[in-house]
Amino acid sequence: MSKFHHYQTVLEWTGNSGMGTRGYLAYQRNFEIITEGKPHLLGSADPCFRGDKTRHNPEEMFLASISSCHMLWYLHLCAEAGVSVVAYEDHAEGIMHENKNGSGQFNEVVLYPVVTVEAESMKTKAMQLHEEAKKHCFIANSCNFPIRHKPVIRLAKKNASAQY
Repeated sequence: MSKFHHYQTVLEWTGNSGMGTRGYLAYQRNFEIITEGKPHLLGSADPCFRGDKTRHNPEEMFLASISSCHMLWYLHLCAEAGVSVVAYEDHAEGIMHENKNGSGQFNEVVLYPVVTVEAESMKTKAMQLHEEAKKHCFIANSCNFPIRHKPVIRLAKKNASAQY
């Protein structure tokens, strides 16, 4: 039996400089993403598209969605498999192709997760579970381009004060 999940956000354009969109240079690309009960997320276009470089742009948020979805599935699968992850960091990269008409699309995303596990015996399984996470990731399954990953698995340094 399949389940359906409904998500809702509010997007509010905050870039009206007083002239609306009377001209391409007349407005800012700033916006807020509002989700009930959560801090507002400030966004804008990529600076190369006249956006504010101090705000998140849609392309970065898209990349972060892929990366975080993969991580959440990966951690879930590790917990089920008895792999104790004590640290996780990803340096995701995406390639977007801009077409002559100004449209564009992502052609590829590569995740570079650095995973730290508690024991040497967990490293092989920790590496294998990235493939399984890729199969489960909701966001990756919604994309029409390759999402690859190049993980690094590290062993945690034992420390008398460390508590796992």
